[in-house]
Amino acid sequence: MRRIVWAKCILGTGALAGVLMAQPKLTFGQNAESPANQKMDLTTVGTLLQQLQAQVQDLHAQVQDLKVQQQIAKAESTELRKELDLAKSQLVALATPANNVQPAQALPEQDSPGATTEERISKLEENQQLADSKIVEQSQTKVESGSKYRLRLSGMLLFNMYGNRGNVDNTDFAQLAERQGPLSTRGSFGASLRQSQIGIQAFGPTIAGAQTSADVQFDFSGGFSETPNGTSFGIMRLRTGTVRFDWKHTSVVAGQDSLFFSPLSPTSVASLAVPALAYSGNLWSWTPQVRVEHKVAISESSSLLLQGGILDSLSGDTPASQYYRYPTRGEASGQPAYATRVAWTQNLGGQNLTLGAGGYYGRQAWGFGRSVDGWAGTIDVTMPLGKLFEFTSQFYRGRAVGGLSGGIGQSAIWQGSILDPGTQVYGLDSVGGWAQLKYKATSKLQFNGAFGQDNPYASALRTLGGNTTYYPVPLSKNQSSFVNFIYQPRSDIVFSLEYRRLKTVMLDSDTHSANLVNISVGYIF
Repeated sequence: MRRIVWAKCILGTGALAGVLMAQPKLTFGQNAESPANQKMDLTTVGTLLQQLQAQVQDLHAQVQDLKVQQQIAKAESTELRKELDLAKSQLVALATPANNVQPAQALPEQDSPGATTEERISKLEENQQLADSKIVEQSQTKVESGSKYRLRLSGMLLFNMYGNRGNVDNTDFAQLAERQGPLSTRGSFGASLRQSQIGIQAFGPTIAGAQTSADVQFDFSGGFSETPNGTSFGIMRLRTGTVRFDWKHTSVVAGQDSLFFSPLSPTSVASLAVPALAYSGNLWSWTPQVRVEHKVAISESSSLLLQGGILDSLSGDTPASQYYRYPTRGEASGQPAYATRVAWTQNLGGQNLTLGAGGYYGRQAWGFGRSVDGWAGTIDVTMPLGKLFEFTSQFYRGRAVGGLSGGIGQSAIWQGSILDPGTQVYGLDSVGGWAQLKYKATSKLQFNGAFGQDNPYASALRTLGGNTTYYPVPLSKNQSSFVNFIYQPRSDIVFSLEYRRLKTVMLDSDTHSANLVNISVGYIF
């Protein structure tokens, strides 16, 4: 546009010069024309100068308009840049996995070090499509909340189709093999959507230098409606919900969350309602808690994570009422449970080696002045084995940790009636753990194999008790193993096939086993 303005100026000047050259020459002395002719020439020149002045003023006005338009275009460009940055930040937020669901649902979004050029190009094309869709969404209606801060809806629609051989506690996500009853069959087949999940994330203001955020997650594994075909109508259940205050190196988290001193779980899409290998050495629970986390940089490639907090002291009790909340055995002690964890992380060629150790203590009150001290020590390992393999493992040794799925859900043992003041109650000792090997075939395909075992002390079950808090017959060992593949052609689609074998041992009695096959199809949103 500036070129047009200068072109007009040059043309105007050239026109004036041409007119002047076309007029008779203004001479003085011997060749001077008559005064009348000179007067006419001066009048013509004055008229041309007025026309040129008018053109210059018009060009000046056009230049001012162009400046205004340039300023408007610059403001629009700045606004578009802000919207693009916002879209990029939302893409980063979408790529951040949510707690508990995430490792089991999806493969990592980033390219693996061994990814081929075609895989990287495919990933870039997918990311470009996702970025384009996010930019288009800027002009669409968003999820609204009562506050002015951003809210994001996420989740996973998960379809599980399964076939079982043997009798199990839960047909769609089994953890134990059970004895055959009078009406039991040799196997079952079914399908379910009740492991689907819904999550809401909120991104709040900065308070005292901390970025605030909150999230809550639900699934549909809270039971069944008392209606015909009610097994297909899962009841919504609260999983986790936390409020976070995140500084640069320190975080404070309050809410209901997984056990931070036992942070790992095997990778499985077949079992999301209950983490894989639960009651087979994998301690887990969604527990109300308040914790503090602090990260200390040791070097450019290594760091130390310190965690500590208090938790609701859960002891594995079933609710005494469907409407009123009575204290559990742990809550009846009048104090919370305490836990801590220390983890060291070392970066090895773009992959993290992590070694962690944790501890837990919680007291339980069983009435008539009887108390049980529950405790656990944990060790967790995440170890990359080259670019394609990864080894993860977790072990525990504890007592009275049935509320954390330790001891196959058995916390305490006793002989006689629990209502008799003379009956002694003891915490059940147990040990367990699990290990998994992951093979990352490509950035979209992985294979996993895992084994876990929980082993309550059979000698304690024989000599100290016979009654437990969870099962009608004491269980002395539970083993689970599985192999699966998880294929994720896009970030929002996942397919999985898994085979699992369960083996459960009753104290000095029968051993029961079951074989399970699960096909999963999930859509992540």
